[in-house]
Amino acid sequence: MVRKYSIKELLNKGTLFINKKVLVEGWIRSFRYSIFIILNDGSTIKNIQIILPKKLDKRIIKKITIGSSIRVIGIVKKSIGTKQYIELQSLDITIYESVDSKIIQKSILQPKKHSLKKLREQAHLRFRTNIFGCIMRIRHNIAFCIHKYFHENGFFYLHTPIITTSNCEGTGKMFQITTMDLKKEPIDYEKDFFKCKTYLSVSGQLEAESASLGLGKVYTFGPVFRAENSNTSRHLSEFWMIEPEIAFYHLEENINLAETFLKFIIRYIIENSMEDLVFLNQCLDNKGNQKKKNFLLEKLELILKFSFKKISYTEVIKLLDQEEKKKNIKFLHPIIWGMDLQSEHEQYLVDKYFKIPVIVFDYPCNIKAFYMRMNNDGKTVRAMDILFPGIGEILGGSQREERYDILLQRMKDTNTDKNKLWWYLDTRRFGSVPHSGFGLGFDRLVQFITGMNNIRDVIPFPRTPNNAEF
Repeated sequence: MVRKYSIKELLNKGTLFINKKVLVEGWIRSFRYSIFIILNDGSTIKNIQIILPKKLDKRIIKKITIGSSIRVIGIVKKSIGTKQYIELQSLDITIYESVDSKIIQKSILQPKKHSLKKLREQAHLRFRTNIFGCIMRIRHNIAFCIHKYFHENGFFYLHTPIITTSNCEGTGKMFQITTMDLKKEPIDYEKDFFKCKTYLSVSGQLEAESASLGLGKVYTFGPVFRAENSNTSRHLSEFWMIEPEIAFYHLEENINLAETFLKFIIRYIIENSMEDLVFLNQCLDNKGNQKKKNFLLEKLELILKFSFKKISYTEVIKLLDQEEKKKNIKFLHPIIWGMDLQSEHEQYLVDKYFKIPVIVFDYPCNIKAFYMRMNNDGKTVRAMDILFPGIGEILGGSQREERYDILLQRMKDTNTDKNKLWWYLDTRRFGSVPHSGFGLGFDRLVQFITGMNNIRDVIPFPRTPNNAEF
């Protein structure tokens, strides 16, 4: 029986297979001179060349078209060409399904350059393209190494509910879930499926906190949903979040964990996704469409090269104010203590001033969520954000408020419904301890690592306002 191999296996161990009979399967990328097939099976960015016999039935040749799926048994030979080390001399070919050439002409599988917007319009086919294949393989490796990091560091993986009754952040719109006709008033939610008003979750943090207060270290990794009508290149309506929560952790420990975690991911991807990174580096344009030889790899290596710059929010406001006055810079949003930092401020700090990742901490309490621990000054909370080059905020977290009375007061100050979150308050009455955590937007991390300008290009089927196709 002939053994089947992936194209990645064959190409990675080419010399071991020379003169051996193997079986490969895949989709045809190109067909030249009625003899050369370029085949790919999705396991790698690289293709393998199939050499057909000179006397092949013309009826079979007619069925060999771009996009068609085939099975090939052949002998591995050292290639005389310079573009590949090995090739496969076909002994037997089976065509699973032949694709009509006229259909290919209208699809993104046609072998020419297509815009990323065009690829989005045929999202069900874009897995077969080089660029999207690279992104999906890198996305897989990022997800795998996240689980690897937490497992090796004593964290327990927690599945938090997708259906919830409350908004963790206290702001922003949520998708409501109901089995009732909302056009009929008055609405009696006692007759609804859950007998109360429910939504799709924006975060699993609050549930993860309660778990950490019994298990020590936990993390969530799952989908979350936000109903803001935002059509920017950095926002999705459905996206994935990683949220670790750690008991007995103060803000400083939380900051160190976040930096170590991000560097672990970047290092793992450089070591395990180099082929795909090199391809993306070659086909993506740097700023101003000026191609820089290794701009993507240099950006990732920068994350590993230096310790992140730590600076308080108050120091940031002073710095930005001084820069505006000294260098005659005019920010669109005025620099005032108490304001929320905007993208232009974050990018100025990272890209122009420090030129390395920046950690901003101790934010004003009035711009942060109710659950963040109040500092002794009564004005700021133990919050932190990590800012990355070119993308701004990549991760946000805080030390959580463990003191019952202060948490209760913060809930009142922010108009957070204590009746819905009675259980969250209750955790502070049963051996509460200092604890911390953060949230990392998985898709935004993939966007940063792959260098893609639009977050819609790093998720298989993006869900955005006015778009829920596929």
